Parts: sequence; C-alpha cells; structure tokens
Amino acid sequence: MENSGDQFDAIVVGAGVMGSSTAYQLAKRGLKVILLEQFDLLHHRGSSHGESRTLRATYTEAYYAAMVMDSLRLWEEAEAEIGYKVYFKTQHFDMGPSDDKSLQSIIANCHLNSVPHQVLDSHQMSDKLSGRIQVPENWVCVVSEIGGVIKPTKAVSMFQTLAIRNGAVIRDNMEVREMERDDVRGGVWVSTASGERFWGRKCVVTAGAWMKKLVKRVSGMEIPIQPLEICVMYWRIRDGHEAEFAITAGGGTGSHGGFPTFASYGEPFIYGTPSLEFPGLIKIPVPGGQGCDPERRKWAAPDPNALASVKEWIRVTFGDRVDASGPVMVQSCLYSMSPDEDFVIDFLGGGLGKEVVVAGGFSGHGFKMAPVVGRILADLVVNGEARGVDLRHFELARFEGNPKGNVKDFEDQVKFSRSYEDEGTISAASPN
Repeated sequence: MENSGDQFDAIVVGAGVMGSSTAYQLAKRGLKVILLEQFDLLHHRGSSHGESRTLRATYTEAYYAAMVMDSLRLWEEAEAEIGYKVYFKTQHFDMGPSDDKSLQSIIANCHLNSVPHQVLDSHQMSDKLSGRIQVPENWVCVVSEIGGVIKPTKAVSMFQTLAIRNGAVIRDNMEVREMERDDVRGGVWVSTASGERFWGRKCVVTAGAWMKKLVKRVSGMEIPIQPLEICVMYWRIRDGHEAEFAITAGGGTGSHGGFPTFASYGEPFIYGTPSLEFPGLIKIPVPGGQGCDPERRKWAAPDPNALASVKEWIRVTFGDRVDASGPVMVQSCLYSMSPDEDFVIDFLGGGLGKEVVVAGGFSGHGFKMAPVVGRILADLVVNGEARGVDLRHFELARFEGNPKGNVKDFEDQVKFSRSYEDEGTISAASPN
C-alpha cells in the first residue's frame, strides 16, 4: 500500500473494548490500522468504562463457553505483553431453584464444553461459603473454577497501548459521519465530522450503543440493536464482615476463601461481583433498565420496584452482613441489546458489501470475550472468514423474517425480545 497518512489496511470505528481489542489484533498481524473514537479515549459514556466485569464460562447457550475459554488465554497473553494485571481470578457461582431451566442448561453445557464445575445443594453451598450466602432448601448451585473480575477501563487502556506498540494509529474526538465504497480500487472511504477522510481496504464498526444510529446514517440499513441504560449499584458491607466478601482469600486475612462472582436465577434475576474496586462495598446492579437514545440519556434513578426486589434479595441472602437499606453508590452504564441477547458479528452487506464488518449487540455479557471477538474481527478483515469458530448464531440474517432472532427457552433470562420495540422499562438478564 502507498505509505499515505490517510490510507490504511483497516479502519476501526469505536474505541471501546471491542474496537481496541480489534485494533490490537490487526496491528499485531502487521496491518496498518487506525482506530477512531467519537469522544475522548476512555470516556464514560458507553459500555466499556468502570471498574469491574464478570468473567464466567457458565452459559445457557453452548456456543459461548469455548469463546470464554479462548478469551481467558488471550487475556493472560495480553497481560504478559503489557506487564500488569486486568483480570483477577475467583470462582463463579450460579444458583437458583433446582428445576430452573437456565441452571439445567448451564449444567448440561458445562458437561458438553468440559467446563470444570461442581453442583452443590443448598447446604453444601452454605458450607462452602461458611454461611455467607443463604438460599432456599430447594436451590442448587453450580460452582465453576473459571470466574473472576476484569477491570474494564484498565483493560481498554491495555489494548490501546498494545495496539500503539504494534504500530496502530489512534485518534479520538473523531465522529464518523459517512462511509462510501470506493468503486475504483475497492475499499471504503470514511469521513468524519471534522472533515477528515480516511481510506481503508476494510472497515470494522464497533460503535456500541451508537451502532444502530451510525449504520443507519452511513448505509440506510437497520440493525436491531437497542441501547439500554442500566443502574450499577454498590452496597455497604457491614463492619466486621468486609473481608468475607473480598475477592482475595479473606481480603488478606482470615481463613475463609475469596468471595465469588455470582448469578441468582429466578425472580428477581440477580448478579454481582465481590468486593474489589471499592473496599467494603459489593456490586449488585438492578436487573433490567431503560431503553434510551445514547445522545439523550435520562440518567434516571433505579426503578423503585426493581430496587425493592434487590433489597429483599440482599436481606434474605446475605442477612445482616450487607446493609440492604439502599445502595451507597449508583452509576449509569449502557448495554447494547440485540433481541435475543446474542452478539451481532457479520459483514454489513448492502451497498458496502464485505468492505465493512459490524460487531455489536453484546447485550451486557460481551466484555469478557473482547479478546476473542477482536481476533474474530481481525480474521474477517484478513481472511474473509473466522477460523475455528461458528458465527451462524451471530449473523444478521437470523433476523430476516424473525425479528426475535435465535430461539431461546429460558424465560427467567431472555426477556428482552418481548419488549424490544418499547423504549420503556426492559428486562435484560445477562449476568455481565
């Protein structure tokens, strides 16, 4: 390729975790790459900021476990390259009624994908956690050794740093306004609001909550991805119990093991992470959220009914160890929901054909798989196909004639499709 400052092998639009991972993977392969971000780098307006995301391999869908296992290896490889940690290991617990369809599917998929796990009854689970969690008699718990917490902002920064080390160019405050195919030499022209234009052999769009608006603007095509504003909440651990809920064993003291990441199935659906980023606090979000336009967020308080259900769950499950009177910290975050809560990874098609690859709809559970998504997107750019992974579940074609996408049978988990067109309160139950 001609060595021009505005010409690249690949243009990546959106510098959240998916775009940053993709830029790193492409640059590592020797491609000339530019990563464009519409806001400041490491901004807090999307889905890739904050202090904790869950890593787990226990899924109701069989096709995610292998992606998580590959990502775990890639997280550790990137950590070795950068020289610091972004992933902090602990166990993961999935708990709920013994007849819950989601839990039954999780157990079956653990066997299918050789995910190391144990199935405990309510008494065994209580004993394993030294009484720190109490659940009803008829509940069971799936304990997996593959779990932990990823530091999001730190992880995005890591991928961006590694991308630059490998020769990538990163530009922030570069809002993409237009894309057009180059009918003479192939490739695609990308134009920004500031008037700058870049040519790339391929373009990858990882625009998160802005995906639907951006794709509509540049191609006229509708991608069924709905931004969802959620409330992340932190709850105070009562005095004397702080170490019991720390991710490290005893928080450095005591004889009990480190506290796990966790998901509780049924009503309400609850998930959370152990105490790590803010000592003495545990993260337990309100389930569901509010459909929104990412440019006109309401920054609303948690839904009172949903908040009440979380308070009651904390009171019953943690007893007097955690203050259930109310959260001490509330943060807003965006999910990018697909109707079936599965990813969208595909060539855009239409007038832009296979020159543009889109990746979005990560639905609140994609962050952990950013390393493998970056690798997949790099494969699509370089080879035109992803090697070693089946992308049929993530194709745009699944919505043709079926707006709900992939068929699911987990009533307590996948509820979003029933309310997809409604920008009111929406249930979304992906445990990070």
